[in-house]
Amino acid sequence: MSSARCNERGITIIEVVITLFLTAVGIMALLSMQPISWQTAGRSDFMGRAAGILQSELERNEIRIMNPVNTVTTGTTTRTIYPSNLTSGTTPQKGDVAYTAATTISSLGSTAWRVDVRVTWPGNNRGIAESMTVTRQETFRQ
Repeated sequence: MSSARCNERGITIIEVVITLFLTAVGIMALLSMQPISWQTAGRSDFMGRAAGILQSELERNEIRIMNPVNTVTTGTTTRTIYPSNLTSGTTPQKGDVAYTAATTISSLGSTAWRVDVRVTWPGNNRGIAESMTVTRQETFRQ
């Protein structure tokens, strides 16, 4: 009878060691994924800010070109923009990253232009790009 009671007492030391080992392996697996998630979060932050700058640049050029009063200069212009101040883009705040917006305007005829914008940031020379075709609109005359 005494041998039956010893087998039913509870968890053995070997089971505890195996449980600790499996828990440690699981925690190390989770910790090994943390740097990858930080990199992905940082990359998505850069791309999100660049997308906002890209859209802002496209809209700024579109509005200017649509007004028949404004003259349109073809060619490429490059601006350094800080996301904390999209209106002027020239005043950096502490911790700001300088984005570069390269805008190319080319003529497609007498009243149509193609606007290409590429936004890059430090560590990413390829960046993101978008283009649009803009035509003059008489209703935008000021």
